[in-house]
Amino acid sequence: MDRADPTLAVEVVYSPRARQVDCVPLRVPAGCLLRDAVAASALVERHGLAMGGLSVAIWGRRVGLHEPLRDGDRIELCRALTVDPKQARRLRYKAQRKEKRPPSRPKQR
Repeated sequence: MDRADPTLAVEVVYSPRARQVDCVPLRVPAGCLLRDAVAASALVERHGLAMGGLSVAIWGRRVGLHEPLRDGDRIELCRALTVDPKQARRLRYKAQRKEKRPPSRPKQR
C-alpha cells in the first residue's frame, strides 16, 4: 500500500454454483470493516443472499463481519453446503469401485 494512498485494495467474491465466480474488486478506506466492503460490493443484493445468515472468510479463514481489512484481502462469501462432504466422498468411492470391477464371468459347471 502506498503511504500517500489511504485506501486498501480488496476483492469480494461469491460462487453461486460450481465453476462460477462473481468477483468484485474494490478500493475501500483504510480502517474499513469486512461488513462495509461486503455492502459496497452489492453481491448480497445481486444474488439475493441473507446478510444475517451469511458465512464469510478472508482467504479461506472464517472471520466475523466486524473484522478489520488489510490491503490485498480476498473476502469470500460462503454458500451453505448442499451435500455432506463425507457422503459425497463415499458415493464417489462406490462409483470408482464399480468402474474398476472386471466383468463377471459365467460360472463353469
